[in-house]
Amino acid sequence: MKEIENVAVLGAGAMGSYFASRFFETSGLHTSLVARGERSERLSRDGLVVNGKPCFVPVLDPDKVDATADLIIVALKHHHLPEAIGDLKNLVGENTTIISIMNGLDSEPYIGSVYGPDKMLYAVSVGIDALRQGNRVRFSNPGKHYFGEAVNKTPSERVVRVQHAFDRAGINWETPSDMIRVMWWKFMVNVGMNQASAVMGAPYGVFQTSTEASAVMKSLMLEVVALAQPAGVDLSEEDMDEWDKVMMTLSKDGKTSMLQDVEAGRKTEVEVFGGKVVQLSKEFHIPTPVNETLFNIIRVMEAKALKPANRD
Repeated sequence: MKEIENVAVLGAGAMGSYFASRFFETSGLHTSLVARGERSERLSRDGLVVNGKPCFVPVLDPDKVDATADLIIVALKHHHLPEAIGDLKNLVGENTTIISIMNGLDSEPYIGSVYGPDKMLYAVSVGIDALRQGNRVRFSNPGKHYFGEAVNKTPSERVVRVQHAFDRAGINWETPSDMIRVMWWKFMVNVGMNQASAVMGAPYGVFQTSTEASAVMKSLMLEVVALAQPAGVDLSEEDMDEWDKVMMTLSKDGKTSMLQDVEAGRKTEVEVFGGKVVQLSKEFHIPTPVNETLFNIIRVMEAKALKPANRD
């Protein structure tokens, strides 16, 4: 089995910076950030600063690729994906594996429709409390990163290659037997945690101590549980307890990605959280009034506060 050697990361936000820095610092792996134009110039000039450590990952112009990547990590906001997906075309070869660590349930099918579902592995990251300010990323908990085929009773060779690469980079990983269930569990967490934190302006510490904040979060999550059953996913109320355990390990000052976006005046990912729940509620004829309400509130917050320069 040929081991992974060339790694490309598309997206240099909190998650992309974490993965890029880990792979870049690993002997035997050749890692690049994929960017063009002003982003390329900024990343080449300023680099990344991860937990206070400067990290100058080489920046690859997607139009000047001379070799395909063995592993591509996609770490974008969902509204940037349609514009950026073409930047991977020269990097995808016969043996390329693509992992999306984007939020929501739709990025894997979308990327797979462009480059082939055989290139994709499902993936989610849980428990990493990364904060980003400009090119600076700081985290106190690196979390755990789940990936695999939809079913992993016996991991495929593609999965094993990625497992080896994560081991070499010191990234905490797990390959669950039912990856779709894990995807829905993380979706449930994001729907509750991100939206509640954004509306209340609350870091993790508030949810660790406030029963009222926790109640709002869980009411959002319960509506996802109700949708999981007709979607054929085995998710229950007891699964919310697992998130409580993870949340208590996070920095009390840590903030969800959606809260960080609201505070920075950036476009949020509410469409892949509350918006997706509302879409599924119509499909399955199951009411989701809490998600519909917060979806509308967050959209109004965006319209009032979104800075014109950050609309994309």
